[in-house]
Formats: sequence, structure tokens, C-alpha cells
Amino acid sequence: MYKIGIVGLGIMGRGMADNFLKNDFEVFLWNRTRSVAEDFEENGAVVCDSPKEVAQKADIIFEVTANNESSKAVWTGDQGILAGATPEKILIVSATLSINWTDELIKTCQDSSFQILDIPLTGGRIGAETGNMTLLCGGDENLIEELGSVFEAIAGNVFYFGPAGHGMRYKLLLNFLQASHVIAFGQAMQIAKENNMDLEKVAEGLAYRPGGVITEISKKTYFEDPDPITFSIEWITKDLSYAKEFADKLDVNVLDAVLARYQEAMKKGYSDKDWASINTIL
Repeated sequence: MYKIGIVGLGIMGRGMADNFLKNDFEVFLWNRTRSVAEDFEENGAVVCDSPKEVAQKADIIFEVTANNESSKAVWTGDQGILAGATPEKILIVSATLSINWTDELIKTCQDSSFQILDIPLTGGRIGAETGNMTLLCGGDENLIEELGSVFEAIAGNVFYFGPAGHGMRYKLLLNFLQASHVIAFGQAMQIAKENNMDLEKVAEGLAYRPGGVITEISKKTYFEDPDPITFSIEWITKDLSYAKEFADKLDVNVLDAVLARYQEAMKKGYSDKDWASINTIL
């Protein structure tokens, strides 16, 4: 059985650690705030002193940090993942990052003959906690298939999008589309309110038909603040900024409008609010 390493214990990383332990994997953890990792010791996890140590002790290393800056910090340097990696290790980028940094990291790994996969995650807090995330994979397809029994511990669905880097490309497109849907839901409700419609009935009807789970999330958050949040305004703004960078010079006016709305929420101090709360705070 593979030894699993996880670097970064936010919402997704904690869920992954818990489910790997429940499925009897040996798990090695590192987190910037050590006490978060220590919470898993009573269930058998080993807390490491650095990302390098995780890479030295585990066979498969998942990086699940917050953004480009934190990702670079855990991959590079004397105590980074790359300092402890060897060609037989399987390195997996599961944070949502910019394409430029993702491609740079992939090239660095490939130049050193390291096995690198980009597998960003979706499914939110509930998916992470229940082991029912969706994995968005890029890299060696045969290797991804070989890891099926590992992925079963944390995911209900595994999708393959092509060479390394294409999982991240898809994740940015997905988050752009989902954020657009959240805001469109809010504007539909705004029209309904202006026309004195029954908002509960309108929201229920919208959630039943188009958009599936995203409309359902938007509906619930429209009437009541989620506690705990599923995904913050800070993180969706970060992802949309990376998507805009990915789009480069293309005319993507919907993306521009959605990003601008979330940036407005950030400027007004709502960074820690749930991303679907955008429709009630602005």
C-alpha cells in the first residue's frame, strides 16, 4: 500500500488526510500551523517538520495549499518538496494555481525526471469530508489509472483532461463558469424581487431546473448565511484572477464582469464570506 503525504491542511487537505487514515493508509502530514497537523496524530498520522520530510517519507505527495505564493514556498528551497523528491515518487499538485506557475513547476519536475500530475479538486467541504470529491486530472494517463485504488479513498469521480497542466486549465474554466452561475442566480432573484414574486418559490424552481448543485448552493445562501462556509470570496477571486491570466488577450467580458464583482466584495471587506453570499452583500 502506498504511503501518502499531504502538504497543506485547509478544508480539502484535512478531508483527504481523514479519509486516507480511515482507509488504513500510512499518512505523513505537514502544515504551516503545526497544531492543525497534530490533530491527526491520534488517528495514526505522522507529523513532519518540513515539506521535504514529507517527500522523503511518502510515496505519493499531494500539495493542497492556498495559492501561488504558498505553493512556491512548499515546493522550492532547501526544505521544499523538490528537495526531498526522487524519480520514483509521485508528485501531485492539487491546489488551484495559475497556469504560469503550474507549467513552471511541471517543467522543473520533468527536467529532473520526477513524476508529476496536476489533479485539482472539486466538491467543496462536504466532498472532502465524505471522501466524495471529484478529481480533475492531467498527466500520464496510465499512471492515473494505476492510482485508482488510492483515489477511491478520497473521491467519487476521476476525470482525465490530457497532459500535465490540463487538469488545472479545466479547474479554472470550471470555477469561472460556476461563479458566473452564482451571480446570474442573484440577478434572476433581483428581477423576481422587483416584480413582487414569491422569492422562496422562485428560488426553489430555479434550483430544480438549471445549474444543478450550484443553483442549490446559491438558493440556500440567498436566504441564510452558510456556517461553516463552503468556499470563500477570497479564494474564488483568486481563482478568477488566474482564469483571467489564462485567458490572456481574449475578449471574455463575462469573466471580466464576474471577476469585477468579486473584487468589489473583496474591497468592501467580505473576503471571508461564502462565495455564494455575493448576492446578498452587494
